[in-house]
Amino acid sequence: MGIGASIFLVAVGAILAFAVTAEVQGIDIATVGWILMIVGIVGFLLSLVFWSTWGGVGGWRRETTVVQQDPYNRPPY
Repeated sequence: MGIGASIFLVAVGAILAFAVTAEVQGIDIATVGWILMIVGIVGFLLSLVFWSTWGGVGGWRRETTVVQQDPYNRPPY
């Protein structure tokens, strides 16, 4: 889950928990909202943790290859 999806879940959860006053038989909409907010916050925190540890393609490390030439210009064996 990305940061955007996590923020979306928190926003939808907050709307369901605080703004919706409708009642559905068998489902507590406020509880569903709180669950979505908690899942969104946990997903956001996990995204931040994994984002900081992910190096991507090549990462931040650069590897340099040093080629030394033979001073006598001998062909390689």
